[in-house]
Formats: sequence, structure tokens, C-alpha cells
Amino acid sequence: MHILADENIPLLDAFFGPHATLERLPGRAFDRAAVSRADALLVRSITRVDEALLADARVGFVGTCTIGTDHLDLGHFARAGIRWSNAPGCNARGVVDWVLGALLALADGAGADLAQRTYGIVGAGQVGGRLAAVLQGLGWRVLVCDPPRQATEQGDFHTLDELIERCDVLCLHTPLIREGEHRTLQLFDAARLARLRPGTWLLNACRGEVIDNSALRTHLAGGAELAVALDVWEGEPAIDAELARLCQVATPHIAGHSLEGKWRGTAQIYEAFCAWAGITPRLTLAELLPAQQLERLVFGRETPEALAFKRACRAVYDPRDDDAALRATLALPPLARAQAFDALRKGYPMRREIPGLVLEGAGMARLASALGCAWRHGDGS
Repeated sequence: MHILADENIPLLDAFFGPHATLERLPGRAFDRAAVSRADALLVRSITRVDEALLADARVGFVGTCTIGTDHLDLGHFARAGIRWSNAPGCNARGVVDWVLGALLALADGAGADLAQRTYGIVGAGQVGGRLAAVLQGLGWRVLVCDPPRQATEQGDFHTLDELIERCDVLCLHTPLIREGEHRTLQLFDAARLARLRPGTWLLNACRGEVIDNSALRTHLAGGAELAVALDVWEGEPAIDAELARLCQVATPHIAGHSLEGKWRGTAQIYEAFCAWAGITPRLTLAELLPAQQLERLVFGRETPEALAFKRACRAVYDPRDDDAALRATLALPPLARAQAFDALRKGYPMRREIPGLVLEGAGMARLASALGCAWRHGDGS
């Protein structure tokens, strides 16, 4: 069996090496000639897998190590009998950690108390649902907008208009839907951006196209009272440098790039591949994960929860480092800047997830529970 895989997918040899011949290419370099040699494709979100790419190919399985599937032509897969799998939830916790870090950066810049703001989450799937649980666990006010879920289930959902009217912070975690009733392509266009309340924070870590980037640049350049944190961009890797300069937090599509997130995605696709190929899986993710570099944080009895929250989040991940790395590329010529964007993603350093921490301290039980961390009282219990 021959597998064509994105060269940046981790653990390819460990998981797939025993079962197939592996060929690696950059995700943007997949073409019909390479695909024609493959029985299975392993991709990420930067590779569009559609009928044109698969023409005359023998591919029977496509696995994407991502939550989203908007880069896959699922209609063609169904017609051609191609099995496919994505990795729902694989990097969701990494994205939540990015949001928490971005919120802290925005709060520092505005001198704001995070506990006093009202949070609107647009899209309550794998990422948005986890984020809502964390913020609610902290006792913060959260409103959720998810029209597809609202149409099929009970729940405390709100319209996007309500979120715009009532929330200080809007966090976007919706899939990219290009057509139909629940279309999210340029969900935040010029008209909707103009309706945001002065002082709103807007965070996007789902798909760049959910916001009209040109309209956002114009809105910010015109002096809008809007603080923006973006991890995803229209036109990646050729992002709008001027828009990036106008953002308070700008990172190169790495929100979900935690070690666990990247490795978890490969493990999930491996299990789906084995099911398709009729192979018994030989390996689990737990057998491969390294030990934590930082195992626990100890807080004194009088430590305020807000301070402990900041220390715990930033001890694991601070997006300001990734922001600085991206800003260092913005003065490059367009082609070099696009190449640098991809290089930042390809060479991304190891980063773990917040739930790997143990929080120790008598007053840390609620914080540990909200963040998904283990808790110890501090007296040995």
C-alpha cells in the first residue's frame, strides 16, 4: 500500500510505517501526478482534496488531521466510494488555550478585568463547547450562538444579533460553511463589523474567511474601537500584513498546534485508516507522549484566583511569543512573507496543553476544575 502524506503530519513512521510505503510532500505541493501513485492520502487543512485532484486516481481513503472538512470534497468522496475521516476535537484544547492566552493579552492592553466581561461564543462545537465550559466554570458570563444546534436540540442558545448587542467579547469557532441557511463565509462583513459595540474584543481561531479581512482592515484603519486577535486569515499564507499590524494579537494559524493536538489528530486518523484497511492498530497515543516539562504549580492560600489563572495559563502557553514571531515577518516582500508564514507553522516548537498541569493550593479547586487540571489541596491530599 502506498500512502501520500503531508510532510508536517507528526508520527507518520510510528503509526503508518509498519503498514505502508510512505511518501511525503509539502501540503501545498500535492498534485495529480503524486496522488495517482497513492492508495491513501493524509492531509491537513492547507490541501484541497477534490474531484480535480483525484481524477484517475485509485485513492480509497482520505484522512485529514484536522477538525474542519471544508477543504475536502465530501460529495465527490461519496460518489466515488472514497472513505474519509477527520479528527474531531483533536486540537480543540490547544485552541482553547490560545483563546485564554489571547484574552489575557487583550486584558493587559486594556486594563480590563476578565471576570467582568460578557463572552459570546459563535459556534459551540468541539472548540466552542470546550471554551464555554471553561469560562462558565470560572463563573464568567457566557452566551452561545449555534444556529444548526439550536435548530435540532434544546439548549440555551442566542442569536448572533443578541451576542453583538450584549457581549463585550466575541469568540468565533464556527466551521466554514460557504452556502445555505447557515452560511458562515464572511459572516462578519462590513455591515456586521460596523454594528459591533465600541470596546468589543473580536477573536477568530476557526477559519480566516469567516471574517471579511479587507472590511476588517478598513474598519480598524478608520479608528474603530475594536480590539482584535486573529490566528486565521483569508488568503493564507499570503496574509494581509496591514491587517496583522492593526491587530492586538496576530499569530500564524497555530492556535491548535499543541503537541497533544497534533499527535492526537494523527492517532485518530490512524485508527480510521486501520478500520478502512482491515488492520489491527498496533500503537496508541499514550505510548508515545513524552513526560510533562512542567508538572505542577503551587499557590499560597491567599493567592487571588485571577492571578493564579494568569500564572497557570501563561506558564503553559503565551500567544504573545507567536505574535512577535509573526510581526517580525510583516516587513518582508509578499512572497517571502508567505514563505515565512508557512515556515513558522512547519517549525513550530513543542507546546503542551494546560490540563497537563497539577494545581496545588487550598483555594485552587475551582480554577483547577475549570481549566481541566488535576488539583491537590497542598497538605499532601
